[in-house]
Amino acid sequence: MQPGMVIVGAGEAGARAAFALREQGWAGSITLVGDEVHAPYERPPLSKAALLDEHGPSPRYIVAEERFEAETITHLAKRTVVAIERDRHLVRFDDASVLPYDKLLLATGAAPRRLPLPGANKPGCVTLRRFEDALHLRERFHPGAEITIIGGGFIGLELAASARQRGAEVTIIEALPRLLSRGVPAEIAAVVQERHRAAGCTLLCGEGIAAIEEEPDGLAVRLAGGKLILADLVVLGVGASPSVALAEAAGLAIDNGIAVDARLRTNDENIFAAGDCCSFPLPVYGGRRVRLESWRNAQEQGAHAARTMLGDNTSFDAVPWFWSDQYDLSLQVAGLIDEGRHAIRRDGPDGSFLICHLDDEDRLVAASGIGPGNAIARDIRLCEMLIARRAHPDKDKLADPATRLKSFLAA
Repeated sequence: MQPGMVIVGAGEAGARAAFALREQGWAGSITLVGDEVHAPYERPPLSKAALLDEHGPSPRYIVAEERFEAETITHLAKRTVVAIERDRHLVRFDDASVLPYDKLLLATGAAPRRLPLPGANKPGCVTLRRFEDALHLRERFHPGAEITIIGGGFIGLELAASARQRGAEVTIIEALPRLLSRGVPAEIAAVVQERHRAAGCTLLCGEGIAAIEEEPDGLAVRLAGGKLILADLVVLGVGASPSVALAEAAGLAIDNGIAVDARLRTNDENIFAAGDCCSFPLPVYGGRRVRLESWRNAQEQGAHAARTMLGDNTSFDAVPWFWSDQYDLSLQVAGLIDEGRHAIRRDGPDGSFLICHLDDEDRLVAASGIGPGNAIARDIRLCEMLIARRAHPDKDKLADPATRLKSFLAA
C-alpha cells in the first residue's frame, strides 16, 4: 500500500483534518481511523440534545458517510491502533495488520477521568464520552430516578440540567467551595448555581467523597463526613485525561498531553497532533503551553494540522472559546480567565452581563458572560476579536455599557 496521510482518531479534529487535506489540494491517499462504529459525530450534543430530544436521538454527524467516498477518503471504523512504528512509518492495529503513512496525525481525544475511590468502577457508576453512553443516560434519566452527579464543572452541570428536564431528582456533589471554580468568575458561577437550585437540584459544595457503596436498590455515595447520598445512578463528571498512551509508547514527548509546537508538530517531524489530546504554546499568551477541551479548538486545530502536514509553517494562534447551555441560560468564555488580574463588569438586558478580564498592563485577555439565549454571544465575539488584537481598551469606557464594544475595534 502506498503511504499517504493517516489520521488516528475520528472525532472533530480528525474528521476536519481529513477533509481539510482535500480542500488544500492533497491528491494522495487519506485514511481516517476510528474505534467507533459511527461516522464522525459531534460530542457537545451528547450532554444536551441527545438526552432531551423528544424523538429517538441519533448522532449528529460531522459529515455524512457518503462524503468519504465522494472525497476518496478511507474511513476505517471499529479499528484500534495499538502501536506506532516510527522507524518504519507504520501504525499497527490490534489484529496485527499495519498501515503505512507518509504523515501521521494523532487526534485521539481525551477520556473521562475516573476517581481513585473505592467503588468508583461499579456498574452503576458511569461517565459520558460516546453516543452509547448518552443513550444509557437517556434511559436512566426519568421521573423519580435518583441521580447523583459528582463534579460541578461544565459537563456535570449540563448533565444535571438535562436530568432535571427529564424529571429525575438530582444531587450535585462538588469538592471545591463553589461550582465552576476553574472555569468562570464567582459572579457567573453564582448565577449558574442559583439556576440549578431553582430547577430543584440539591447542591453539595465543599464535600469530599470517601467511597461509592452498593445498596440493595442501587448505590450510595459516602461523603467524607460519613453522610450517605442514595442514588439509582452515579455519574462522574470530573474532567477528562488526554489519550496519550499510543504517543507515549512511541516515544513522543508528553506534557499534559502530546506535546506539539506552535504548528502542531510533535518531536517527530512526520507526526502531528490536534484537539483534546495535545498541549501547545499559544502565541496570544506569550507562548504559554495549554491543552484545551473544546469543540471549536478541535475543529480549528484539525484544519490547521492539515495545512501543516502539507508544509504550511503558520503558527496556530486562535483565541480559546467555550460555551455551555444549561436550562435557558447560555454561558460563553473567550480567552483564558486566569490570565486576568482585574475584572470589569458590563450589564446587559434581561439580566445578562459580561465580565472583561484585563492583565496588569490593562490588556484585555479574556471575557466571560452569561444570559438567556444568545444575549451575550455578540459581545463575546467582539471581545474575542479584541483579545486577538492584543487590545488595551480604555477602562472607564469599557465599564460603561453605553460604550459599544465595536468602537474599540476601530481605535
